[in-house]
Amino acid sequence: MKKIILISVLSVLILSCKSKSATATKLDMKTERALKGNWIISSVTYPGSDVIKVTSFDLADSKCFVGSQWKLIANNNKGNFSLVSPNCTQYSTPITWFLNKEGEFVMKILDESKAKKIKTGYVLRIANPSENAFQLIDKIDVAGKMTDVVYQFSRN
Repeated sequence: MKKIILISVLSVLILSCKSKSATATKLDMKTERALKGNWIISSVTYPGSDVIKVTSFDLADSKCFVGSQWKLIANNNKGNFSLVSPNCTQYSTPITWFLNKEGEFVMKILDESKAKKIKTGYVLRIANPSENAFQLIDKIDVAGKMTDVVYQFSRN
């Protein structure tokens, strides 16, 4: 009997310590609907931006994202973005995205694959959502210190 109780207690402890995936949480549909539409990244800021180069979304220098055009479709969680800066390589890609209850923007860059075939993506914190603006905040490691990269979105 003691063994059964011990096994039960251990099972509960193991299952309760299981970490949650960013994609295993419920959607924040109200905020998703508010983000529906066309957006432009008006700035990308982070401490040390004058001396540190950050590659955003494993694609391009973060400065190339200033002026990028984003379309977010809330009813099917699809969209796309285009890098249009004259000083950078032009790039356009479809995406899939959603917001979870923890306030995180979960995004996959699709390129030529379907979302279910892509195993990696990006999880960013959303801040200050309003009718005409919001921020996505990424965390990066700079010399062992976690630093915020802030993408400021403005309605287009």
